[in-house]
Amino acid sequence: MSLLGIKKYLMQVRIASMSSLAVYFNANPATLRDMLSHWERKGCLRKCLKTQACGGSCFKCDPLLTEIYEWVAV
Repeated sequence: MSLLGIKKYLMQVRIASMSSLAVYFNANPATLRDMLSHWERKGCLRKCLKTQACGGSCFKCDPLLTEIYEWVAV
């Protein structure tokens, strides 16, 4: 897993949850968050706002894994 690998993946899928990123890269969500923050600071990636139901209504998902990221750079 590298910053460029994350970039390529997000450019392909455009939108991904932390859960799907952790599975795809077989990585710890905390490590991924640190790496994703690099692309957020550069303005290439944005963390999408969750609805109130995300991680709160059914309680089946870990709220820390329901983060959604969107690739916004060209």
